[in-house]
Amino acid sequence: MIELVAGPIAAGGGCVARADDGRVVFVRHTLPGERVLAQVTAETSSFLRADAVDILEPSADRVEPPCPHAGPGRCGGCDWQHVSLPAQRALKSALIAEQLRRLAGVDRQVEVEEVEGAPDGLGWRTRVNFAVDRSGRTGLRKHRSHDVEPVEQCPIASDRVNQVGVGSVLWRGARNVEVMASPDGGKPVVAVETGRNRLAGRPGIDAGLVVNGRTQRRPDQVFFEVLGRRFEVGAGVFWQVHPGAATALTRAVLEALGPAAGERVVDLYAGAGLFTVALAHEVGPSGSVLAVERQGRACVNLMHNAADLHQVGIEQADVTPGLVADRLGSPDLVVLDPARAGAGLAVMDALAALRPLPRGIAYVSCEPAPFARDLRVMLDAGWTLRSLRAFDVFPMTEHVELVGALEPPGRS
Repeated sequence: MIELVAGPIAAGGGCVARADDGRVVFVRHTLPGERVLAQVTAETSSFLRADAVDILEPSADRVEPPCPHAGPGRCGGCDWQHVSLPAQRALKSALIAEQLRRLAGVDRQVEVEEVEGAPDGLGWRTRVNFAVDRSGRTGLRKHRSHDVEPVEQCPIASDRVNQVGVGSVLWRGARNVEVMASPDGGKPVVAVETGRNRLAGRPGIDAGLVVNGRTQRRPDQVFFEVLGRRFEVGAGVFWQVHPGAATALTRAVLEALGPAAGERVVDLYAGAGLFTVALAHEVGPSGSVLAVERQGRACVNLMHNAADLHQVGIEQADVTPGLVADRLGSPDLVVLDPARAGAGLAVMDALAALRPLPRGIAYVSCEPAPFARDLRVMLDAGWTLRSLRAFDVFPMTEHVELVGALEPPGRS
């Protein structure tokens, strides 16, 4: 046990502090400026990890956690149940600014915008992946642990996810159980992964059931409506989990790029086609959109979602430097929405080397550090970060969604 004064927020959801011996301490469950008593949970030669277990001098931004599973040694799903929503957004803004400054050499403050659909920061997750313990009970992992905190009702999950009741039955043989439920209606879907085990029976829940990618009980997909268009999304296919995220991000991408009739667009990491469909409507029949997605199930959804848009071409492939150099042609606009690790330096180098240069790139990211790292490549190549927006689509956590608009040299 050590007494600490919490410093600035750090990536990972905790604050940076200093132990008496000078070592850095990453301490969770606290806020900048608080004096706390902390329990050390991990130790290396250069830093410690700790949980604040007693708040000696609380911050004015501290609130009572609304979730009974939050706190030291409990569920690791949320970082900031103890922080007021305005303060959460301020902390995310500080994290973004720090990563931009450190990794991209950019001094920029970004306001984190509230997104409609979670006014109190709860009830927003339309998809939750539950872990399963050896007895078959569902729950969520503890922080930096394989241990499972039993959870039947998750406060940040949507009502329709909680109403499925996966925590009220046993899932013997399962490793994890994911629940998908659209706010736009339709029956939820439960996707189970068992590894080498076999699922012991079919739990009696009112939902579709997919086991190891195979449909056991329909439906095996859910439906979402975005800007008046209907999308089908199958089990295991990426889709934004916040009910307002898909609409907010689509609008932000369209605003960032301003696509016009007849233009050629490339949508990298296209998923089920959220941006592909919107861009295709903007460029019209005289334009084109090439959607690149590696996952087969996502491509099936993408083909269905864009079935009436003959200007859309779909390529199932990994996004690699070779693909960027050889298969994209001469796009006017590029959208990329990579996974949390980002696109990577080699892919960004290939984008910067396209000739002729696209007139704009929209980079959508759920992780500020990889975004800032990749941004640096474009800045070094003479591109300009024309605009950057941040959206609070993961309340109660440190995570945030970014949409950056990049302009090539000579257009600023």
